[in-house]
Amino acid sequence: MTGDGPAAVSARGWGWRHASRRAWAVRDVSLEIAPGERVLLLGASGAGKSTLLHGLAGVLGGDEEGEASGELRIDGAPAGASRGRAGLVLQDPDAQVILSRVGDDVAFGCENLGVPRGEIWPRVRAALDAVGLHVPLDRPTSALSGGQKQRLALAGALAMRPGLLLLDEPTANLDPAGVEDVRAAVGRVLDATGATFVVVEHRVEVWLPLVDRVVVLGDGGVVADGPPDRVLGERGAELARGGVWVPGIPPAVPPPPARAPGDVLIEARAAAVARVRAVPVATGIDLDVHAGSALAIVGPNGAGKSTLGLTLAGLLAPARGEVHARPELADGLDAAPIRWRSRDLLTRIGTVFQDPEHQLLARTVREELEVGPRALGLEPGLTASRVDELLERLRLAPLARANPYTLSGGEKRRLTVASVLATAPRVIVLDEPTFGQDARTWSELVALLAQLRDDGSAIVTITHDAQVVRALDARTFRLGGGADVGEPGGAAGGAR
Repeated sequence: MTGDGPAAVSARGWGWRHASRRAWAVRDVSLEIAPGERVLLLGASGAGKSTLLHGLAGVLGGDEEGEASGELRIDGAPAGASRGRAGLVLQDPDAQVILSRVGDDVAFGCENLGVPRGEIWPRVRAALDAVGLHVPLDRPTSALSGGQKQRLALAGALAMRPGLLLLDEPTANLDPAGVEDVRAAVGRVLDATGATFVVVEHRVEVWLPLVDRVVVLGDGGVVADGPPDRVLGERGAELARGGVWVPGIPPAVPPPPARAPGDVLIEARAAAVARVRAVPVATGIDLDVHAGSALAIVGPNGAGKSTLGLTLAGLLAPARGEVHARPELADGLDAAPIRWRSRDLLTRIGTVFQDPEHQLLARTVREELEVGPRALGLEPGLTASRVDELLERLRLAPLARANPYTLSGGEKRRLTVASVLATAPRVIVLDEPTFGQDARTWSELVALLAQLRDDGSAIVTITHDAQVVRALDARTFRLGGGADVGEPGGAAGGAR
């Protein structure tokens, strides 16, 4: 703790509207959270869950960033003025990596709070141990995987010992072992400190053992509030229809493919992959990417899954061995996708990065979807029809004029998927495609990918989501060993 014990939270008609948006991100939220309570905050994608956490953490900005209504207080004081009382872990761990070395990054928050230097480094080591990030303190933060950065961000929050711990999708990019480690670490911290706790998470069942209350946001503020058994039991069917993930009520999934996989479009042989030249993170890779098929790249955090995805997509050169496109895909180009121009990639291999903000380019959602078609020189009418269809399919039409950076994490993910689909590539590489999705948008996104697969596209997904692997009837290619997701379509260790 900072010495003040667990924090009390009060919201009275609170809302927030981004300066560039007409619609409110969240509105009319009224609730009280007693010191030491543990709350699971649920709601459909775009309901305002992350915005509420950002408001409590005091990171929404001033009047130039947007407009607030009502009151949001911690221990009776405005949340924005309660420095050090709330520790927030964001959806995007990259957004919280500040310094170049692991130890310094975890220490940063403590230093800002004026914690005595002699206390900082024991806190740093304890926080890293608690989240299971066992790396040297001088390890470059740039060398960490997405999942490792998520643990780093959590360690930074825990080291500050806040009276209010706020977690926004803290396990979204973690392997199953990492999910258990983080939940156990949070549980130990809460038991030891008594901190008030609010977590936003679509993996409801992960956090149910730790929370004593469920609050559901929807249109008009809080739409359900109470003990987990009562909220999810008595109103589970209703909430599931609205997009909330409810244990025991699985989302709809598409039927299995009607045809066998088609031609090989990309092949890797004896390949090694690396982000830093001459430092491979995975070696000996042999796999084929087939038309009309889904391939899931699975394995623990840090095994090189995202690096392999970028290599297959022609964005990184293999450290050793070969990654080649077959003539059916290369269509007269060099066999190595790494030698293709970006324009050549647009219709052949599309990539959805793990971090949506790494590929946002335009001022509005509609303009974002027009970037690829315009680069290809498509006729304006065809561009408009493609964009309109994708806006509707991915529930982005009401946000067409919004600044992409003001979207929720789940909305940003759907936007980046849509922007890749706008150029109709034959191979689509998606890194954690279902990140931040509610049950309804998850189902719709998976159905869209299945349709593309059935129409002859090749789908490559890097994922920890076992439901996605099963729903797409994906063959699996595992990196790093160990069981972590379901393998309905292939054996561990390879995919041909």
